[in-house]
This record gives sequence, C-alpha cells and structure tokens, in this order.
Amino acid sequence: MLKMMIPMILLLPTTMLCKSKQLWPTALAHSFWIALLSLQWFKPSAELMVFSNCYLGVDQISAPFLILSCWLTPMMIMAGQNNLIMEPTPRKRTFIFTTILLQISLILAFSTTELIMFFIAFESTLLPTLVIITRWGGQMERLNAGTYFLFYTLIGSLPLLVALLTAQTYSGTLSICTLQLSAYPNMMNPWTHTMWWLALFTAFMIKMPLYGLHLWLPKAHVEAPIAGSMILAAVLLKLGGYGIIRMTMTLAPPLKMLSYPFMMLALWGVIMTGFICLRQTDLKSLIAYSSVGHMGLVIAAALTRTEWACTGAITLMIAHGLTSSMLFCLANTNYERTNSRTLLLARNMQLLLPLMGLWWFSASLTNMALPPTINLMGELTIIVSLFNWSNTTILMTGLGTLMAAAYTLYMLIITQWGETPSHTKTIPPTHTREHLLMMLHMLPTALLMMQPELIQGI
Repeated sequence: MLKMMIPMILLLPTTMLCKSKQLWPTALAHSFWIALLSLQWFKPSAELMVFSNCYLGVDQISAPFLILSCWLTPMMIMAGQNNLIMEPTPRKRTFIFTTILLQISLILAFSTTELIMFFIAFESTLLPTLVIITRWGGQMERLNAGTYFLFYTLIGSLPLLVALLTAQTYSGTLSICTLQLSAYPNMMNPWTHTMWWLALFTAFMIKMPLYGLHLWLPKAHVEAPIAGSMILAAVLLKLGGYGIIRMTMTLAPPLKMLSYPFMMLALWGVIMTGFICLRQTDLKSLIAYSSVGHMGLVIAAALTRTEWACTGAITLMIAHGLTSSMLFCLANTNYERTNSRTLLLARNMQLLLPLMGLWWFSASLTNMALPPTINLMGELTIIVSLFNWSNTTILMTGLGTLMAAAYTLYMLIITQWGETPSHTKTIPPTHTREHLLMMLHMLPTALLMMQPELIQGI
C-alpha cells in the first residue's frame, strides 16, 4: 500500500512543474500508469493484510473500491479538459491538483485499518469535492448546491465522530483487526448500543444517500461539472455503503428494531425515486435520482448482514459506479452541444451522433440491469437475499426493478429518437477523446461480465 501512495504523491509535483503544453498529457499518462498499477497492487486476500505501519491494508471488501478510485481519476481529468480549455494554466493545475488530492483521500478511506483515520479520510473528501462543485460548476446555483453538500455532510460527520470516540472509550482501541476480537459490546448497555448505531447510520445514510436524506445529491449533481458528477456517482456515494458493510462485519450488529426501519425506507425509496425519474425534465437530475434508487438496494442488502447480500451490494456498487459515471459523461456530451440539460431540447441525437447513440444504448442496457451485465448479477443477488430475509420484499424490489427499466427506456427514447429540434440540426461532431472516455467505462464492465469473480465480494 505504501508503494502505491508514492506514485500518487509524486503526481502532485509533476503536475505543478511540467510545462503548460505538456500538462494534460503528463497528468493523463501518470494517472493511467497509477490505474494500471492498482490492478496489480490492490490484490485482495481472504484475510485483512496489514502492512508495515499497521495502519493501511487491503482485503476483499476494499480492493474493488480502491481499483475503481484509481481507474476513475484519469477519466475525470480527460472529461474535464473541454470545460477548462479556455481557463489559464494555473487554474488547470489547480483542477488536476484537487482531483489528485481527492483520489488520495479516497484511497486512504478505503485502505485504512484504523477507524479514526477512516473518519479523517472520510471527511477529507469533502473539501476537494466542494471546490470542484463551487469553482467549476456551470451556473450560479452551484453555490447553493455546495452549501447543501457541505451542511449535510457536516451534520452527518459529528455523530460519526461521537460514535467512534464512544467505541474507543469502551474498547480501548479503534483498530479494525483488534475490534473483531474485542468484547466491548458486552460493556455497552442496550440504550448506548442503540444510540451508537444510530449515530453511525446517520453519517453513512446521508453519504449513500438514503431516500429522505437525499436532497443534497440532485443539487450537487446538477450543478457540478462533469468531473464532479463522475466522482460523486462512482465513488463518493460508495463510501457510505463501504462504511456500513465494514462496521457491521467488524462490530456488534445493530438491533433489529433499529435496522428494519432503515431497510424499509430504503426499499420504499427505490420505488419513489423511480416515479420521480419518470417525471424529470432535467437529464442530469434523472440520472442523479436513479443513483438514489440503486443505493437504496445497497442499503437494504448491507443491513441484512449476510455474506450473500453483502457480495451483491459490493457488486452492484462497482457496477453502478461505472454505469452512472458513463451516463453523466454521455449527458455532458449532449450539454456541450446544446447548452441545455432539458430532455426535450436534445432529441433525436442518434441521427446526429450515431456512434454516441451506440454508447447511449450500451449504458442504458447496463443501467436497466439486462443480462448478462454485472448490474444484473448484483441486483439479482440482492433481490434473492432480501427474499430469503422476508418474502414481502419481492413486491418492492420487483416494482423498483420495473420502474428502473421504465425510466431508463424513457431517458433513452427521449434523447435518441423523436423530432430533431431546430437548434440542434447543426452541432459539432464527437471527438476521439469522448469515445475513448466511453470505452474506458465499458471495458471494465465487459470484463466483469466475462469474469464476475474479479469482484471478490467477501
């Protein structure tokens, strides 16, 4: 793990010292090199591997998220080039520097074996993301979106800190390896134990986000630049799911009467967000609400605390990270040519951009979880595990899956077919950079279709 941090840290001075003409090629080449190295270095093991300093490690839960974080960074830099093409060189350096800091924070969050260090890394992702949203967002509402994002995250972070300090008081340690052997749950009275888990749930459910605590997400996605939307959808939402899975497997499980309401609210959110997506007129808002619905399935699966459900949750999070990031990239290609996110103002794009229409079709199939996509494997595993937990959940998961197919088809049909608006009859063609960006999303998705065991699960 330490040898992986060295090239990432070296990317910071490389970006700051290279000449302006070599800025983008150098940053892309270095970050792609790190992404390829992550495939070799982040190999999971059945046991938690602790390295020389006893603070960083990688196992079957964290390895997929670490690789996803490294793989997404060069794509963020590539996608953000067009937005920053008219900016002066110092601002371009600031953007790349902020992206690298965010990647380092994410890798520390997913690889740490100390819970206080996890909290620090968990919260340190806030500042770079806030800078990306409020500095490079396209409209004035980005300041309001940044305020929502900031205060929702800060409100959730305080209970998490209190919960971790309480665990430190009762157990004397916050090491994940040591806590698994600790008998501290017997020292807690039921009231303290319930409040402790409620504090943890508050932080992680806001980050996911749970339906009802999701209001910051559509605002942040709509106002963020393409790089901010990609990292939010692909990795930052997964911090909450990773935290739930890690805590429930490391510490004493929460009481049933505490976890059941969250599970029901999450499943209810899958249905409600489906109806919300069907009446959306904003393309990015539609994709953002679909993320809330998919994360509802992940929350319900993680709270069942079975190996089958947690494996499905990890699989769906990785699949959703690639799919939603690709959908936001596709939405950005439309926005750059029409200067509008409104669905009805960007119709019949497959006639004007036929190859991009193929990418839209591929991304829509994966978002609908059609076979043999990795999304289907994750959703099917979750649905089966929830059905084993309670037969009545099949009504909500089945309806939620139907709604996901309905709003995805609605999005595809509205954007790719219909009468061409007069203002879009002459638009710039697509670039090789954009097609490469889409292929880098579909390549790991196709690889996981052929070898789903690469997502180790638990």
